[in-house]
Amino acid sequence: MNAAKRHEIFACLKTANPNPTTELEYRTPFELLIAVVLSAQATDKSVNLATRKLFPKAHTPEEILALGEAGLTGFIQRIGLYKTKAKNIQATCQMLIQQHRSEVPRTRELLEQLPGVGRKTANVILNTAFGEPTIAVDTHIFRVANRTGLATGKNVLEVELKLLKAVPKEFRQDAHHWLILHGRYVCKARKPICSACKINHLCEFKDKSI
Repeated sequence: MNAAKRHEIFACLKTANPNPTTELEYRTPFELLIAVVLSAQATDKSVNLATRKLFPKAHTPEEILALGEAGLTGFIQRIGLYKTKAKNIQATCQMLIQQHRSEVPRTRELLEQLPGVGRKTANVILNTAFGEPTIAVDTHIFRVANRTGLATGKNVLEVELKLLKAVPKEFRQDAHHWLILHGRYVCKARKPICSACKINHLCEFKDKSI
């Protein structure tokens, strides 16, 4: 795919959704961190249902740590892998208090040292909370990038690095959200809704649905 077509794709996505953002509900970088950790292998909807009850009760590292694993589990037990996530969140809160003055670190290296935080989660925090032009490649972005021809790759890191080079600088800050939302609601895994696609005429997918 050439640069002109890539530019037009993101111009179309911007026209359709000028101010994209995450569907996770949060008010602070810490709340976003907790929500993103909870969202692994879970839907944003299920996470929001849990955090709407959790955050009014505990929304700082100290308050969530005070809940203990058992107390935290009571809020998140309907989310997949909740036991592991509760353990990781408690450990993360402890590290934030002891090593970062209860603040969410602003570098990838420090973020990835937190339990339950990998490259994808770090990218989401850097992009959404701190405004850095990172791209967190999840299953939706991986699918859209490969299917459309925007950035083909065999693994998420390869796609991420290609997207960072391929996405025009003016669109890089919001590209993450545009691609996720496009994959979630239009370019779906089983059957993409090509008839409703704003970039259908630019997409290089060979097996488009009618």
